[in-house]
Amino acid sequence: MRKRIAVTLPAGPVLEDNIEVVRWAEDNGFDDAWFSDAMAPDSLTMVAAMAPHAQRMRLGVAVTPVYTRTPAVLAATANVLGQLLPGRFALGLGSSSQAIMERFNGIPLEKPLTRVKETAVIVRSMLAGEKSNFDLTTLSSRGYSQTPLEHPVPIFLAGLRPKMIEMAAEHGDGVVFNLWPRKALPRMLEHVKIGAARAGKTLDDIEILNRSMVYVTDDVEDGRARFRHHFAPYYANPVYNDFLKWAGYEEEAQNVLDGWAARDREKTTSSLTDEIVDEVAIIGTEEQVAERVKEQAEAGIDTTIVAPIGAPPPGPEEAKVTFQAFTSDRFRFD
Repeated sequence: MRKRIAVTLPAGPVLEDNIEVVRWAEDNGFDDAWFSDAMAPDSLTMVAAMAPHAQRMRLGVAVTPVYTRTPAVLAATANVLGQLLPGRFALGLGSSSQAIMERFNGIPLEKPLTRVKETAVIVRSMLAGEKSNFDLTTLSSRGYSQTPLEHPVPIFLAGLRPKMIEMAAEHGDGVVFNLWPRKALPRMLEHVKIGAARAGKTLDDIEILNRSMVYVTDDVEDGRARFRHHFAPYYANPVYNDFLKWAGYEEEAQNVLDGWAARDREKTTSSLTDEIVDEVAIIGTEEQVAERVKEQAEAGIDTTIVAPIGAPPPGPEEAKVTFQAFTSDRFRFD
């Protein structure tokens, strides 16, 4: 599978800023642009807005929470985006986190593995033009149908720990990784193999997509501080905290929880040691970050989504400082 390099969007809340980044990325040789989906601006609407400005790149969402849209709505939306971007739109689905679902949306994050799997099964059937007839554990749908597209929309599923990764590989065209320590990658890929085999596929059939937290700088300490400030709250969420424990950082993960429960910001952030930050984030000079991304690609990552570390989300000019290390005149996988 060809190795791909992508930009992360949104680059700030202003539509015109994001259009400018998409045009710039097209002109500078990026393969893809992938949107995160947590809050405004809405990711799937933004893909539609970006489509006229992406004549070559693939656009995708990594990932849309399965709780906030029904399978019929997701299939209908993917139908429009697939027409706007024939063969160049990818739908990413995932369970999201307790903070985004329960705090932001007031939706219980229940049976996440089952909900993601059932959403993927139903949406794939709907995209194929089949009339729905589903009465599953968490979802049901009857009598819905839509015209299939000439170019099917691939479905990517997010996974962190074994069961979710295996399900994602079994039911998805690709698997989305995020915020993993380097030493966890071989284990994660083993579970991709297991899940793929259940569906008669191999690892080579599954595109491994990764959002890499990257910061181009000569000041590594500042980069680490930025990462801690932004991502310590992520690791206080049960989904990511359990993942950090599974990756071998049980004590540090518990310290994050203790600091968060005590509303002690300093304890929470400092619990992400230099070792953890350096394992997860890619911080350094242009040459250093480029080398690390190449190492990840050699280890099994097919598509690297470069996500600049900064205020959530960093604006276009701040993001470009990091993106520029991966323009086609500066960076190649081969």
